[in-house]
Amino acid sequence: MDRVAIIGASMTQFGQRDAWIRELLAEAGQAALADADVSPDEIEHLYVSNMASGEFEGQTGVPNALAHDLAAMPAYTARIDQTSSSGGAGVYAAWQSVASGASDMTMLVGGEKMTHRSTAESTDVIASLTHPVEYKHGVTLPSFAGLTARLYLDTYDAPRESLGKVAVKNHKNGVDNPHAQFRKEVDLDTVLDSPVVADPLRLYDFCPITDGSAALVFCPESVAREYTDDYAVISGIGGATDTHVVHERADPTTMGGVVNSSEIAYEMADLEPDDIEVAELHDMFTILEFLQSEDLGFFEKGEGWKAVDEGVTDRDGDLPINTSGGLKSKGHPLGASGVAQVYEIYKQLIGDAGKRQVDADVGLACNVGGFGNCVTTTIMESR
Repeated sequence: MDRVAIIGASMTQFGQRDAWIRELLAEAGQAALADADVSPDEIEHLYVSNMASGEFEGQTGVPNALAHDLAAMPAYTARIDQTSSSGGAGVYAAWQSVASGASDMTMLVGGEKMTHRSTAESTDVIASLTHPVEYKHGVTLPSFAGLTARLYLDTYDAPRESLGKVAVKNHKNGVDNPHAQFRKEVDLDTVLDSPVVADPLRLYDFCPITDGSAALVFCPESVAREYTDDYAVISGIGGATDTHVVHERADPTTMGGVVNSSEIAYEMADLEPDDIEVAELHDMFTILEFLQSEDLGFFEKGEGWKAVDEGVTDRDGDLPINTSGGLKSKGHPLGASGVAQVYEIYKQLIGDAGKRQVDADVGLACNVGGFGNCVTTTIMESR
């Protein structure tokens, strides 16, 4: 079977945008087509990763509208909604469409428009993914994060400062990402002195509410060679779910969806965690970078915080994590985040990441929905 290649990618400016969802999607789609040197009428399948355009702005039917806006008709279209891991699920759907032989040219566009709603309104939309019983009691994802962070710190004797160092690292990386929402360094004192949101987590432990979009163009590797010498291939991909009710998990500091999806991806790619040279992890909250880095097998359980403390995950460390700035600095437009993670790995593998560039031929992206309720892990390699 031909490997699935990515031959073009784009990412719009993340942050507070005047554009609405259709405009954001079209902006990313047009840029990705131009990057791949592919005309709209070559697209056979068009997927849109989006969690809540209906809830946020009353706009539904965005995939077929995008096909019209891009002049990509009569491409087959579908919307992919898997909460905050919609982007990763879209990567999986696009990969499947090409790997199955159903399409020789597939485009994925992910996007979300959120900043026109208040923080309380946006939090409520996102919290709707929780179990109805939890939601009824006012549970939100930040509260899950605070409870899990406290359990992790106490269980593994990790200092509070270790979480702050994740925020400092990712903000530093975001400075060199021209598309990031926050391109400003922060020091540890600023992080630790910011307002408490969900103890022990403070304001700088959380990603912002964001507008933005990103896009990828997929095709068989044999087709990719007809378009460019600069492409990356998806060598492994896996998806998995965990319990809907978080308190039903045997260990809340272990994200079963991350463990299971990565095992599938590693087996497909015939690789091990030690083979990964750069990674994009879903740091919606700083604690998630610890949990994912351990559950992906990069570090032993309870050792992720030490890796950050020792600089292992810095851009010049042995395993750079979130060279893009992560969701923490780059921003988190729900449907776009998983697509933007793969965009960053793609740019790193083809040597086009600018000041963020690291030496890597194998990369991994892990996109998490909810509080680990659903996860997609993607492994990519340079050609």
